[in-house]
Amino acid sequence: MSDSINVEVCYALKDRQEIVHLKMPEGCTVQRAIDASGLLQKHPEIDLAKLNKIGVFAKLVKGDTVLRDKDRVEIYRPLIADPKEVRRKRAEEGKVMKKGGGPAEEAAS
Repeated sequence: MSDSINVEVCYALKDRQEIVHLKMPEGCTVQRAIDASGLLQKHPEIDLAKLNKIGVFAKLVKGDTVLRDKDRVEIYRPLIADPKEVRRKRAEEGKVMKKGGGPAEEAAS
């Protein structure tokens, strides 16, 4: 077995993705990979304690999760609006929505 693993740490911005490829020691945690990526220094808006969640391949994890070779660590931006709240407001306004989120009137055309 190898003594190191290859991982990616990514942070999606509104207009682009920041992806950092790293070679880390076996047994490395998600938090150590994020620290080594330099993304916390480059993007001071990232707040892992309160604001941003983290995951590996779209599955939420904690910072002490041990990584495996070729894992992709993802730092998620907070949602702008709660999807449940948006649907509730639309229902209150009487808007009928088609599958996919566009107005139902457009689907009939």
